[in-house]
Amino acid sequence: MPQSSPSGFLNRSFTMNSPSTVDSKHAKVQFFLKNQQSQNRAAPVNKIHEPMDSVKGKVKQLCSLFEPGKSASTLPSPKEPASKPLLRSTKSMTYSSSTFINPSIRLPGTEDRIVVYLTSLRGIRRTFEDCYAVKMIFRGFRLWIDERDISMDIAYKKELQRVLKVKDVTLPQVFIKGKYIGGADVIKSMFEMGELAKILDDFPRRQPGFVCNACGDVRFVPCGNCNGSRKMFDDDEGLLKRCFECNENGLIRCPACCD
Repeated sequence: MPQSSPSGFLNRSFTMNSPSTVDSKHAKVQFFLKNQQSQNRAAPVNKIHEPMDSVKGKVKQLCSLFEPGKSASTLPSPKEPASKPLLRSTKSMTYSSSTFINPSIRLPGTEDRIVVYLTSLRGIRRTFEDCYAVKMIFRGFRLWIDERDISMDIAYKKELQRVLKVKDVTLPQVFIKGKYIGGADVIKSMFEMGELAKILDDFPRRQPGFVCNACGDVRFVPCGNCNGSRKMFDDDEGLLKRCFECNENGLIRCPACCD
């Protein structure tokens, strides 16, 4: 069999029209051989491998794509040390009890007590945790607080909306001596800075571990008039009527600890 030439391997049309034996010095053969050798020849090393500095620069650009808040221009240079954050002096930040008290909002008839509007429901975890934290702070001072649970009595929610003059109220809300103090963040800040202890200094303390025997510190008991059913039988008319002594849940305030 005749030996096939390398030019026939590269160009089909050329091999079909060329003779069985081709001279290696032919112009077309020389052209294809030169192209094949130039393609197989390894590229210079300096063209394939880029300098390390340019690679690091590209890596920083890629990292900046995943951090939209930081651009490549804001990133500190490795040669330049990062600027130190400026610390604000604490001497100029002075707080007092008057900073937290809002004198324009008052709760009438509560000048001798601490009133906390809260909820005992765990539907919203953050709200329940804030209410529980505020309640534990006051109990840590061994104080009796007037807990007004809006989940037990809807009248407390309406009362808070009327006092704060807002429709959507957040819990907890604290009133001390009839003055509006604030929510959980304000009470925690006052407690950490020692301002809360100064305001509560003249309140009487309870015995450690004291719990109301009537309600268990829930502040509500079933209505004794209707036994919590919210209905009463009228002997004169022979009909069931709504009990007006209890709330919508058939509960009344504990007479032992909430008088």
